[in-house]
Amino acid sequence: MIGVQSDSVAAALQRTAIFGVLPDSALHELAEGCLQRTYRRDQFLWYQGDPGDYLVVILQGLVKVTVTSPRGDEMLLVTLGPSDVVGELSVIDGGVRSASVVALKPTTGIVIGRTPLIALMQRRPELLDVLLRSMGALVRRLTERATDLVFLDLEARIAKLLLRVTEERSGEQRQGVPVDLGLTQTELAQMVGASRPAVNRVLQTLAARGSISIDRRKIIIIKDFIALRRRAGQ
Repeated sequence: MIGVQSDSVAAALQRTAIFGVLPDSALHELAEGCLQRTYRRDQFLWYQGDPGDYLVVILQGLVKVTVTSPRGDEMLLVTLGPSDVVGELSVIDGGVRSASVVALKPTTGIVIGRTPLIALMQRRPELLDVLLRSMGALVRRLTERATDLVFLDLEARIAKLLLRVTEERSGEQRQGVPVDLGLTQTELAQMVGASRPAVNRVLQTLAARGSISIDRRKIIIIKDFIALRRRAGQ
């Protein structure tokens, strides 16, 4: 890890949904104690069960958050990119990590320790409020995920996932825009609770219908948003 200039860190923090609510003075105060760290592809930021004594703000790159069962089965919960924050749950409750986080590509992040963050929360109630909102959003996201697994078939789950990830990666839903999912078909399967061959069949079906096209395995081009939304039940 290396030290960083507080001005550049404060600017990066302001671009996040969590820390963007803070005034400049608080952002610079928090930035003073931050460090910057780089992670190579496939490097773990931390493992499930590790102490939760810091969070990371992603500056560039892409990470995935995964949960592993005692038998070694893995479920991919979410992928996160620039300006996303990961690790806030354990920092808030002081517990161990509930999931592992691993870099999908070379990634740079800002590391914020639990001690300075808790101290700032005590002085800045607006930070506590937005962190609680973040926790609520996490619960809603996991509830929606569980509901989809029960009530949507595999094709609908994949259609919904492609729509969501496309909007997250490009900031909007526009037809014909190549979107690098940053995920293998195995990782897609882990996100929708299916096998890789089953996911591959669904992707080929959607491509045959003209809803999407696939380029170099990880690049998805959505060609018919209306059809994909209909299939996702939206």
